[in-house]
Amino acid sequence: MNIRIQRLAPEQEIPYDLLLLADPNKELVDDYLGRGHCYVALMDDVTVGEFVLIRTHPQTVEIVNIAVKEEYQGRGIGKALVLRAIEEAKAMNARTIEIGTANSSFTQLALYQKCGFRIVGVDPDFFIRNYDEEIYENGIQVRDMIRLRMVLE
Repeated sequence: MNIRIQRLAPEQEIPYDLLLLADPNKELVDDYLGRGHCYVALMDDVTVGEFVLIRTHPQTVEIVNIAVKEEYQGRGIGKALVLRAIEEAKAMNARTIEIGTANSSFTQLALYQKCGFRIVGVDPDFFIRNYDEEIYENGIQVRDMIRLRMVLE
């Protein structure tokens, strides 16, 4: 598998199909795209994944969006994206990197912990407050944001 991960250039098309797969609120996506850096994973010049990093505090970076096209999931692309995001955070001289996911996102929670993130908190009803429509995943209503953090060496 030959994956190339690169920062999205200004002239490149924004991969909204992937961004909205991870976050269905386009207004929020546009907001953090304006404040962050989008990276794309390419296989044979096809965009198969992405992540967005923003600086939330002077020494903290957050992965605010990460997604892999459904037909490419289970091939290690998500892990490659997370590991690259960690490297980019280090290059930004961040001391910590954070990520949040839904209470129902079991696969993502496992991946982030396997990559070295630790659960540090829960933002109750985050998705109820920030999304107009109810979201369900794995047969569970998406309600709470599980917050994870990694201290960078």
